[in-house]
Amino acid sequence: MGDQRDPEKTLEDWKAEMEAEHEAAIADPDPDATHRIEGVTQVNYRVSFEYDETAEALERASREQVDELQDPELLSCVCGVRGMTRAEAREHIRAARS
Repeated sequence: MGDQRDPEKTLEDWKAEMEAEHEAAIADPDPDATHRIEGVTQVNYRVSFEYDETAEALERASREQVDELQDPELLSCVCGVRGMTRAEAREHIRAARS
């Protein structure tokens, strides 16, 4: 007898379980953990190089920032909860402080 599981149903069940775990981690944080919201963002630079014939190497000559620092869309808490929206991060911190 072969495996009769529906792959789509299995995926949907897994996604629902992960979402429930994520929501629980946001709403019911570990009271003994440190909670601080963080995010990672990237600022792009245009970098120019000059060729050093003696060393046969490219040496950085200049850099120019080409965009402004933007706040990240998804945030994390140092306690381990990842991928939170701003609203979820606020909820998590409020729950941690109550």
